Amino acid sequence: MDVLDFIIDSHRAVSQPELEHALVHKFDRVTLYRTLNTFNENGLLHTVADSSGSMKYALCNTHCEGNNHHHEHLHFHCTSCSETVCFEEVMVTRPTLPAGYAAVDYNFVVNGICRKCQA
Repeated sequence: MDVLDFIIDSHRAVSQPELEHALVHKFDRVTLYRTLNTFNENGLLHTVADSSGSMKYALCNTHCEGNNHHHEHLHFHCTSCSETVCFEEVMVTRPTLPAGYAAVDYNFVVNGICRKCQA
């Protein structure tokens, strides 16, 4: 619950190293890794691969069930502060691939400067 509470309170996607730093006296790296994977497998969190080089985890919307994630929304990664947020209101469509290719997963990330960093 501490992991889930931290992600909820963050209002953004967080990386495992961020969680390790925030919860350093409560959980070790392996426990956090297993917890994040379990939450992902059960439809509570989804992963976001952004340009920071580390996988981040964000809350799933109410449409996810287990490994059947539905994240047809945009992710925004700020290149200044490294925060990544989900824009649930900005929907994206599944790309059409050439014959012989099948998409298993897709992730849309826009890199730029967030409101806080522009101020």
